[in-house]
Amino acid sequence: MNKDDIFIKGARVHNLKNISVSIPRNKLVVVTGVSGSGKSSLTIDTLYAEGQRRYAESLSAYARQFLMRMNKPDVDYIKGLCPAIAIEQKVITRTPRSTVGSMTEAYDYLRLLFARAGKTISPVSGREVKKDDVRDVVDAIKALAEGDRVHILVPFLHHARRDPAEEMNILLQKGFTRLYVPSVKKGEAGTVIRLEEALEAKDPGSLTPAANTFVLVDRLVVKPFDEDDEHRIADSVSTAFYEGEGALLLEVNGTTTLSFSNRFELDGMTFEEPAPNLFSFNNPFGACPTCEGFSQVLGIDENLVIPDKRLSVYEGAVAPWKGEKLGLWKEQFVKGARKNNFPVHKPVMDLTKAQYEELWNGSPHFYGINAFFKEVEDNLYKVQYRVLLSRYRGRTTCPDCKGYRLRKEALYVKVGGLHIGELCEMPVKDLQAWFDKLVLTPHEQGVASRILIEIHQRLKTLMDVGLGYLTLSRLANSLSGGESQRIQLTRSLGSNLTDSLYILDEPSIGLHSRDTERLISVLKELRDLGNTVVVVEHDELMMRQADHVIDMGPLASYQGGTVVAEGDYDAIIRNAESLTGKYLRGELSIDPPAKVRTWNRSIKVEGARQNNLKDITVEFPLGVFTVVSGVSGSGKTTLVKQILYPALQQLKGEFTDKPGLFQGLSGDADYLSQVEMVDQHPIGKSSRSNPVTYIKAYDEIRDLYARQPLSKLRGFQPKHFSFNVDGGRCDACKGEGEQVVEMQFLADVHLTCEVCGGKRFKEEVLEVTYKGKSIYQVLEMSVDEAISFFADESDVVAKISPLSDVGLGYVKLGQSSDTLSGGEAQRVKLASFLGKGRAQGHILFIFDEPTTGLHFHDIKKLLASFNALIAQGHSILVIEHNTDVLRSADWLIDLGPGAGDEGGSLVYAGPPAGAKKVAGSLTGKFL
Repeated sequence: MNKDDIFIKGARVHNLKNISVSIPRNKLVVVTGVSGSGKSSLTIDTLYAEGQRRYAESLSAYARQFLMRMNKPDVDYIKGLCPAIAIEQKVITRTPRSTVGSMTEAYDYLRLLFARAGKTISPVSGREVKKDDVRDVVDAIKALAEGDRVHILVPFLHHARRDPAEEMNILLQKGFTRLYVPSVKKGEAGTVIRLEEALEAKDPGSLTPAANTFVLVDRLVVKPFDEDDEHRIADSVSTAFYEGEGALLLEVNGTTTLSFSNRFELDGMTFEEPAPNLFSFNNPFGACPTCEGFSQVLGIDENLVIPDKRLSVYEGAVAPWKGEKLGLWKEQFVKGARKNNFPVHKPVMDLTKAQYEELWNGSPHFYGINAFFKEVEDNLYKVQYRVLLSRYRGRTTCPDCKGYRLRKEALYVKVGGLHIGELCEMPVKDLQAWFDKLVLTPHEQGVASRILIEIHQRLKTLMDVGLGYLTLSRLANSLSGGESQRIQLTRSLGSNLTDSLYILDEPSIGLHSRDTERLISVLKELRDLGNTVVVVEHDELMMRQADHVIDMGPLASYQGGTVVAEGDYDAIIRNAESLTGKYLRGELSIDPPAKVRTWNRSIKVEGARQNNLKDITVEFPLGVFTVVSGVSGSGKTTLVKQILYPALQQLKGEFTDKPGLFQGLSGDADYLSQVEMVDQHPIGKSSRSNPVTYIKAYDEIRDLYARQPLSKLRGFQPKHFSFNVDGGRCDACKGEGEQVVEMQFLADVHLTCEVCGGKRFKEEVLEVTYKGKSIYQVLEMSVDEAISFFADESDVVAKISPLSDVGLGYVKLGQSSDTLSGGEAQRVKLASFLGKGRAQGHILFIFDEPTTGLHFHDIKKLLASFNALIAQGHSILVIEHNTDVLRSADWLIDLGPGAGDEGGSLVYAGPPAGAKKVAGSLTGKFL
């Protein structure tokens, strides 16, 4: 090791076997190994946890009480550790207020740009709204010809409940002495009236017609002004602005008048002055008052009113215009359309924006859909109209802000002719091109140059990590785990930190092989800034490009936790002990099936148009292994998780989200008894939840122990062997095995329970044994150990075996669910289905990137589990990029060819081997 390296001595977190390892500083380091070998334990739970703890320890006791309490990881010491940042693959937010723009901080800089360099454009005249200040008036006076006579005037303001005499008295008290009435004849000087004289007159009201009388603030002759003169003029102008409530006039030589206003007004409207908060939809000041910044309200849902946009108005596209009475609305529309040249035979989806708005808003010759619903609302006292309206109500775009989330005053402010909402609706790649062409005035450029650098940098990084297809207004909770991780990476790169330790947990998840190359260049850029980048990864491309590889293993759990090999890519390949090396050099491999299964049942999604899907019809075979592939952003998640899954759930009468836009569902949906989405959400957050309880195998084990002679003698029932209910569990720790001592400002201390010694059960329960093992010792066994231990109990073995089949043989039976990774949790769910056998009917299993966190060796086991489910009569549908999985499928559906606007088409559907011959398929190239 180098003296500057980060050195970990004696790490024992989870299954790590007292290992010592050196991580080279300022290098790209990949940590690999089978699932459960200790990669995350070493990187996240040891390195990152210690980095965070040291930072927290540096704070005051007062600040520490507000932080998450951090335990010291079980390690002798770590030398050379720098500030640590972990970027995990979690969708970090579920709030509908968080967007791609706010997560990357690009929107914060956009708000600043619009507040500082934006021009407020009047919606009435299209002119720019400007506000005059004292300097503008002084400059206007100095620009006049020498010898010009100037009067600085403000309107004589007649306030309510005061007569003119009272107004003039107040003006005298303020120090004003003269009123001024302009001449009716052009070119003549006006009349100056002294306030005392006006007050002495018998009828002061006759002297002061409010509309045409001014207060004379100052008069002067234009000459080369010195500094004192300028100060005097500025004071007079300032006084005039205050007295005139923002308005003043300059009368020059009694002929021309120049008006100034320091109010932000034009065309009879008052505008809001641009400020960063005006452009924030998370701030009450900037958010649209109707939708409160959410962009949607409850109203008439366009998609329910026009469910099939492929029909024309004449063919009945408008769903409510049917029947004897309501059909008259369609008839009047068709008759009036001829006079307006409205194309009633054209499909609604092909109408121009203006024609579509005409269909809703109507014209002088016909009534539109809005007029129809206005009449429905006027008749809501009749029950049939209430039923009709409820049929077409739903979440719809806010009519006031048009989905831009901001109040209308914010949308009057423009940069380069566009408002901030329009910029956020652009895909990042188009937005980057727009900023490249943006032309600003020298003054605006001076103000905005620093802001533009930050915006350019964030847009460039989003492009580099393969997210050019996203818009800044895209909701954060609609992103996949991989997308949200790469967005966090963008934020970290934008902060330009140096001498830091970045720990990334499988950043290539959800990335097509095409995009992984670009991601690697971003990680190298992060390294070249002077940072140490540690990546937990299985991707071969990433290992080839790494400066240093650490291979954990040799297997998982109690059989793992050691460093098998380390060095560069070539050193790993040469190492005979390394399982990773065996797969990399081809000694072990995942072979595609010898024979592709055929199918005769399918479900067809017709006319899918949600997000970027281009009206595609896709057939999903049943009873076989189907994979949906394509580059990130090509529409895979939209097609499967937003259309197919909710549509099938709706068909089965299940509660679900509303499916995305599509024409219809046909095929053999009745053949399926249920649809299961097997995702990576935790199977339980409680420390009491564990794999053996989740797959219902613990019931069999408790029954077995309750049948033992000693149990019968002592009257023990199955409940006595549960740590979830009173009876057999330890009363001191309530079956937790440990007691928590709260230390106020310091981290909680977890102490092993003194009564049971961490064994969770009472002594008399632990005395009941089967083959010499107590219930506690059984829970401490790994799945593989338990299978051989319970060899005589076929019921128990049948329940536990699926965990081994999906590659979780290393997990302890009693391991807490909150210590399982996302991939492990997903495979526990898979095991629970495998264990149920044929009794459940025909299920369609949908997996979203199940190879997450899987080594080549684990993928092989996963594919065997898929085949076992298909053998039971079920169907498997997988969204995946991993080429080994793609090759092993029976049917491949490839979307693309690109991302965002360039994606959304069906590039190929058929056996995987056929994709290689399709010219437009990027997936085919990597296959």
